[in-house]
Amino acid sequence: MIPSYRYKPGVYFTATFVITYTLWFAGAYLSFQDDSGLYMLLMIPGLMAPFLVSLFMISTSKNSDLKKDFINRLINFRLIRPKVLLAFFIIMPLTVLVSIFLSLPFGGSTSQFQFAEGYSFSSGFVPAFLTLLLAATFEELGWRGYAFDSLQSRYTFFTASLIFGILWSLWHFPLIFVKDMYQYEIFHENIWYAVNFFVGVIPMGVIISWICIKNGKSVLAAILIHVSINFLQEALQMTQFAKCIETVVITIVAAIILASDKEMFFSKEHLDAERI
Repeated sequence: MIPSYRYKPGVYFTATFVITYTLWFAGAYLSFQDDSGLYMLLMIPGLMAPFLVSLFMISTSKNSDLKKDFINRLINFRLIRPKVLLAFFIIMPLTVLVSIFLSLPFGGSTSQFQFAEGYSFSSGFVPAFLTLLLAATFEELGWRGYAFDSLQSRYTFFTASLIFGILWSLWHFPLIFVKDMYQYEIFHENIWYAVNFFVGVIPMGVIISWICIKNGKSVLAAILIHVSINFLQEALQMTQFAKCIETVVITIVAAIILASDKEMFFSKEHLDAERI
């Protein structure tokens, strides 16, 4: 955070939600009217909204420190701690494998351990793998470029992480109305699977925020983490029931992280510094 700058979380999230929701609900309507996939011409700009709003607020801030900080966190590889990232890249696949294993006594198939033959959704004329890549990149450019710092300037790290997780979850809401999107598919398979997706985003948001902080608030690290999560969820033939179990496992992981780093999560030192 930049002490000399007054962050505007209300303005940021309002603008981001209005832009994304407007474009995505229009895209949802178009997805049922045209089979050519042109609705993605609305979906992609909506996906870019977190970054575009962040870029606008930073570039118009008249605060050189804020601009330099964003650029530094985007391009400075030295902020990244390889050991922390490696731990994450080990823990997250394990949560998937453990979740699948725990689903077996409930009738889950061992075929879930096999690699998926394709993606679980389609995104018009944009390849699914590119959609996953663009989503992670443009989201984190916004979430870590401005959004999370704006929340942390007002709240403790725990509260900021929780609020961010909830807002991040709600930001995805219009996707359940977009034909063939992942959220649309699981919503029509079983409404509780869609509920699980939105609930599971919250503890994942806490984990990503923590990993990002431990990597010097590197935007690049956040992008790498988000990309890995997106592709990990598509890598195996994991059922939605197993993903419900995964939400519980991820929540436990988030709770362990919180318990092991209480000082950082609940410290108010940076808030006191902001008031001085």
